[in-house]
Amino acid sequence: SSPTLSRLETGASRADAWALHQVLVEHFIASFASPPEELILDVDASDIPLHGEQELKQFHAYYDHHCYLPLYVFCGQSMLACLLRPSRIDGARHAAAVLRLLVTRLRQTWPDVKIIIRGDSGFCRQRLLRWCERANVQHIIGLARNTRLQARVKLAEQVLERDYRRTGSKQRLVSEFSYAAASWNRARRVLTRLEYGAQGVNPRFVVTNIASSEADAVQLYDQLYCARGEAENRIKEAQLDLFGTRTSCHRFAANQFRLLLAALAYTLMQRLRELALRGTELERASAATIRVRLLKIGAAIVRNTRRVRILLASHHPLRHVFAHAAHAMAP
Repeated sequence: SSPTLSRLETGASRADAWALHQVLVEHFIASFASPPEELILDVDASDIPLHGEQELKQFHAYYDHHCYLPLYVFCGQSMLACLLRPSRIDGARHAAAVLRLLVTRLRQTWPDVKIIIRGDSGFCRQRLLRWCERANVQHIIGLARNTRLQARVKLAEQVLERDYRRTGSKQRLVSEFSYAAASWNRARRVLTRLEYGAQGVNPRFVVTNIASSEADAVQLYDQLYCARGEAENRIKEAQLDLFGTRTSCHRFAANQFRLLLAALAYTLMQRLRELALRGTELERASAATIRVRLLKIGAAIVRNTRRVRILLASHHPLRHVFAHAAHAMAP
């Protein structure tokens, strides 16, 4: 009942949040039949608007409203962490600690797995970069532009501008150089993607410890770093399709628990796509589409001591999908 669910949520503690995060990670590990060679962990943050008097409610100038700022970690389409945080903090706060815990647990099961940390410029912090290098973890993280970086690429931008005015077509260049910010303990490999078109220059910078012998600048930027945007789609799916913004409880711990319920629902949907819906038209469907077309439908449920049967209408357009899913999930 609703009162029972409310008591469950409002009575949640930090220990419950830790236990549910363990469920997410252990479920991810169990989903592999054999040890993976490589894992790419995407770290990102997003806002959850607040309209009440929740604990740790704060105003965030960038989003221009009161909100929480949860931290998410994904590996492919699998969610490994969703840590609720107040918003008046550095966006990279707690990221190094969360990633350290995840990497430690993953390497307990797969000691030889190659791990890559990927994130936008909000996570380019000395603490995270140095930990990656000490822990033998590769990283590819966005780097915010500044006057020193702009000076390094000024000549290349002038060449792109000249070629654009000569040809009338958009110019693009992906290159690299060595760079050390004032707060860094050493120089690091920096990739740069430069473009010049009708709207002028559009530079991007990325710092990485992946050696040039493993991949060149074009491969790293176009094939590895640009794929980071897929994690943003997964966050939107969890928040918009599975009520991942339902943080109206007064207690902060209760709202963390609600966020984890949405994470578990997302994990269920993701595994449903992988196992039961593979090979169907819903294999790549969003959680909202699966809910509307597969779950929120009229059906008769017949239960006895041996089985539970779902009887659909004879004219239901997705009867074949139900049959496929039942066959795929059969023991």
